[in-house]
Parts: sequence; C-alpha cells; structure tokens
Amino acid sequence: MHCIRLGLMGALAFLPAFAQVSSLSLSRSATEKIAPHQLGTIRDKRDHFDGTADSTNWSGYAVLGSSFTSAQGSWVVPTTNCSGVRGDQYAAFWVGLDGYSSSTVEQTGTLSYCAGRTPGYYAWFEFYPNPMYEITGLTVAPGNRISASVVYNGGTTFTVTIANESTGQSFSKSSTVSGAARSSAEWIVEAPCCTNSGGILPLADFGTGLLGYDSTGISGTNYATDSTTSGPIGGSIGFPSADIEEINKVGSRTSPQTSTCSALSSDGTSFSCTWAQ
Repeated sequence: MHCIRLGLMGALAFLPAFAQVSSLSLSRSATEKIAPHQLGTIRDKRDHFDGTADSTNWSGYAVLGSSFTSAQGSWVVPTTNCSGVRGDQYAAFWVGLDGYSSSTVEQTGTLSYCAGRTPGYYAWFEFYPNPMYEITGLTVAPGNRISASVVYNGGTTFTVTIANESTGQSFSKSSTVSGAARSSAEWIVEAPCCTNSGGILPLADFGTGLLGYDSTGISGTNYATDSTTSGPIGGSIGFPSADIEEINKVGSRTSPQTSTCSALSSDGTSFSCTWAQ
C-alpha cells in the first residue's frame, strides 16, 4: 500500500481538493443555539484487534495516527422512518477529529430524529466536551448531499465547516480546544447522549446511510491528513490497514438499536451503515 506522506505545510496544501466546501458563500442567516442533547467520544469500546471494534454509540470508520490536521467527509441525508415510534429517537452523521482514544472531539454533521412519529433534520457542530450547537438557517432535508470538514489551524484552534451541496448553503465556525490529542479522524453515525440516567439515546431508523465519494460524488471525501499520510480512509493511497478501524454499534439498555457498517469501497473513500432494531 502506497501512502502520500506530508508534513503540516503539505497537509495544508492538500486542502484545495476539498474546495467545494470552503468556497461556498456562508449562509448569512445561519445562527447557533445549544442543542438539547450532546454527542461525544466513543463509549464502551470493545476492540477485536482485527481492524474492527464495537461501541454502544458509534458506527462507521476511524483512522488512527498522530498530529492530524484535517478530516473531510460527505454523506447523503437519509429519510428517517418514524412509523410507530414512541418517545424520541436520534441519528447523527458526522466527520471529526479525536474521540476514538482521547477525551475531546472536534466535529460537525447533521442530525436526523423522530419526535414521536414526526421526523426532523438539522445541521450542527460541537467542540466536545463543550455543548453541541444546532445551526439554524442551514436547512437539511432527506436526499441532500452534505460535505463537511474539520481543520486544525495551529495552537489550540480548529475550524469546522459544513455545506449543503444540494442548496448551496454553508456554515463555518472556529474555536479553541484545550488538550486535543489529534490522534484520530472519524466518519461516524452516532446515537447521542443522554437519557435522564446518563445512557445513550435510542438510535433513529435511518435505513441505510451512504457516506463518501461513491454515493455523493464530492471529491476529496472521505479523506484525512496526519503527520505521515494524506488520503482516503483506505485503498491504494489511503491509510495503512493497520490504522483503520471499522466500528459497529451494538445495543445497550437505553439504546437497543444497532448499526452495522459495510467494508470500504475499492477506492477506500466510501461505505454504508445499516440500522437494525
């Protein structure tokens, strides 16, 4: 396997391949408000030491390394099935840095949810452990193609950018994060936290979620850059197989639903995750 090896300057030079996110005009009407729940680090991780791991809140892929400077992702917003749902259920799709083996997460994505039998969708960002913020004014609907990125700016500062490629809207936010390890990049479908007892919330029925270039046609996704490698999750120019973790969500008492993910596509950019009760 051949990897593109870059330092920090080379990593920054790589970012124009993802220019369709950062070049879009920011939505002037977009504002922020604290979301009622929170995403976060992987929970109850069980590593099988074969390139796969289980978790009670995450499903998707992570790549491990050191001094990550960026991660880019894309996905198609799935239609949430709220038929027969009692209470509320949630499914967050996101790209980010950290959280697999560290205590912070720098991330942005979309949330699909069921408020009883009524579905809803919105964009959000989070610099965990700080609160999750809903981005109001950036509309999200089933079938929309979403692209997003997280970039390390130096020092303790990160910038998250999310764009709805179907509507032309985008949003960007910078913040400082103390103690960020920059030891992993992720492309995740997550059940948020927390119930009144601190447990994981039920995972909404998103059917099958499609993530990466093969489904969205957005180049430069799903890609990341660390101190030695810049490329897609896997494939011939991606991260070494020893540094790739496929994560599947298992059921828990408060979130019995599961999400199982496919193998990566041959170009290493794309995968799908499928919900199950």
